[in-house]
Amino acid sequence: MTSPVRLAARTLGDSGPRVVFVHGLFGQGRNWTTIARALAEDGHRVTLLDLPNHGHSPWTDRVDYGDMAEFVSAELALLGEPVTLVGHSMGGKVSMQLALRRPELLRALVVVDIAPTDYPESGGRTDDPDEEASPFAAFIAAMQAMDLDQVENREQADAALRDAVPSTMVRSFLLQSLVRDGVGAGNGWRWRLNLETLARDLGELRRFPDPPPDATFEGPVLWIAGANSTYVLDEDRPRMDQLFPHVRLVRVKNAGHWVHSEQPEVFLETVRRFLAQVER
Repeated sequence: MTSPVRLAARTLGDSGPRVVFVHGLFGQGRNWTTIARALAEDGHRVTLLDLPNHGHSPWTDRVDYGDMAEFVSAELALLGEPVTLVGHSMGGKVSMQLALRRPELLRALVVVDIAPTDYPESGGRTDDPDEEASPFAAFIAAMQAMDLDQVENREQADAALRDAVPSTMVRSFLLQSLVRDGVGAGNGWRWRLNLETLARDLGELRRFPDPPPDATFEGPVLWIAGANSTYVLDEDRPRMDQLFPHVRLVRVKNAGHWVHSEQPEVFLETVRRFLAQVER
């Protein structure tokens, strides 16, 4: 593990059961703000974490699931009570690793559109020859290729990413991590993402490291998958059941990998019902 890291965090709500959200690759805690506000209004204390190398959290010298699980564990331990942990994509893998190593920190687990498996570099997990390859390396390359000294405004930045990132929703998501600290020389733009390290260790992020021998998480688990996504397949279910014996899988119609952004109302209601069950 690298040197100790305190993660950037923001909490909404003053009382009630705790819910903690962990974002995916290229994200940050603020991505969950709308859902967090709704849950806080329901009577929860909701903490939004920035993982290392993302958002306002420090950068580290490597990207490693074991490290990230320990960093998040340290933050949860400070809360002083078990939480419901919600993780999407990379954050879902971090959350699964944490649950299998520090189950006492969790009341329940919600995993969003990711499976406890290694993903191929090609991105293909079906027999469909038209399925697109994993886009994440291309996303990083496009962000790295952007000449920030020449960017005058966000419209220009958006245009610079358009060829590599055709989805308007995904471009908007990525550009949330492009910030402007000042004006003058260089125009003041910078990425809050540690793009160099993320690019180098992208292969590590495709993996699901082996958990401790015979490890299982015996608490309640909700798995939310996009019906149009190939990140969670029927072939993943035996491993899910092995590691998480009390799991319920929900597939959300008309949603892909970013299910919580594509179908936010359905996602929120699904999480609300799960919280009502586990917090009795």
